Amino acid sequence: MQLTDLTAVQLLDGYRKGEFSPVEATGQALERARRIQPEVNAFVRLTEQDALARARESAERWRRGEPMGLLDGVPVTVKDLLLMRGHPTLRGSKTLSEQGSWAEDAPSVARLREHGAVFLGKTTSPEFGWKGVTDCPLTGVTRNPHDPSRTAGGSSGGSAAAVALGAGPLSLGTDGGGSIRIPAAFCGIFGLKPTYGRVPIYPASPFGTLSHTGPMTRDAADAALLLDVVAGPDARDWSGLPPAPGSFTEGLRGGVRGLRVAYSPSLGGQVAVQPAVAAAVRRAVASLAGLGAYVEESDPDFSDPVEAFHTLWFSGAARLTQRFSPHRRQLLDPGLREICTQGARMSALDYLAAVDVRMDLGRRMGRFHERYDLLVTPTVPVAAFEAGVEVPRGSAHRRWTGWTPFTYPFNLTQQPAATVPVGTDGDGLPVGMQLVAARHRDDLVLRAAHALYESGAALAPRPPSR
Repeated sequence: MQLTDLTAVQLLDGYRKGEFSPVEATGQALERARRIQPEVNAFVRLTEQDALARARESAERWRRGEPMGLLDGVPVTVKDLLLMRGHPTLRGSKTLSEQGSWAEDAPSVARLREHGAVFLGKTTSPEFGWKGVTDCPLTGVTRNPHDPSRTAGGSSGGSAAAVALGAGPLSLGTDGGGSIRIPAAFCGIFGLKPTYGRVPIYPASPFGTLSHTGPMTRDAADAALLLDVVAGPDARDWSGLPPAPGSFTEGLRGGVRGLRVAYSPSLGGQVAVQPAVAAAVRRAVASLAGLGAYVEESDPDFSDPVEAFHTLWFSGAARLTQRFSPHRRQLLDPGLREICTQGARMSALDYLAAVDVRMDLGRRMGRFHERYDLLVTPTVPVAAFEAGVEVPRGSAHRRWTGWTPFTYPFNLTQQPAATVPVGTDGDGLPVGMQLVAARHRDDLVLRAAHALYESGAALAPRPPSR
């Protein structure tokens, strides 16, 4: 049996029944990770000895019938923006040193450790997670599992590639402007950006309250299970939310019958969507209607907030590198260095004007969700393009935000948003559909996504065997 093909829920069921052990699952996941690494480059480092030690401890607990927590023995990966005790977190940058004790876990990583998860390793990110593709001066280019000449997306590209190829069914990603949803869509997996504060963050992101931490998984049931583990307050995050009112796993039941769904194919004509992407999303929207949702084509009331997003994003990057020496600055990704220069020219008044746009956008979406439970859009208007570039060749856009107009608005508003795989384009590349709900309604996003998986409408293409 290929345990790398199983979800976390299926692995746990097998452990419970004694059909296989965490040692077997971890061994197969590590073997898969080693095999895919030369071609896809999903990992910064594998933590093999630690993983096998934790797997043996887990196997003994399962043998005694005393599992440690909800994820005991499940292989997981962690994006290399999140602290993991005992291992360097270099954030894709040559400006950071491996020296140090690395004695602290990020809150979400600490929760995984408490629940017995097995850490396979750290996954790749662009430098400090600054862009929507995954390449950086430190680790090079991360490639798409379905076609290695294409990008995996970013900034959680290594996590998406690892999950898609069976190197652990669960990964923790981060999302400041689409960084969970973009690579999940490009790689054909599920990705959830929870409501801001639902998963605590420490250290604080240089991009402030735009950045979220969330699950990247094979399906919505695994994401709900992972969110049950990592959600909840942590004293180190002053902006974190109180505990969720109930279990996200329990909340998967109920389907979509009666939900009011707004389908916006192009945000009111503001976005040019590739025809094959639009067609796949349209079919999935029809599936929601077939499952009993009330679907209406309707656009949210906002114009593209990209300039406000750039002000917040670029100034955050400038603050991050403010004290870098000229030599250290020269080590940066040239694109990151460029936006840092732009951000350093912005004033406090520019920043506050962007905050005004953000607050107005949040108000508009709050009113929109008085009428609709869910907003549905394409996740990304294009399929995965050439690896190693920030924008598709021939694009009129200079920055990654030019081809991600469906994702970053909902970082500004802090709403929960997920991507569900809904088929492929003409080249066999995955297409994602985005589900967005009002703040604090992560349960609705997960429930609708789960209904699509249960009905077979969430179509997750299998990458070629490696």
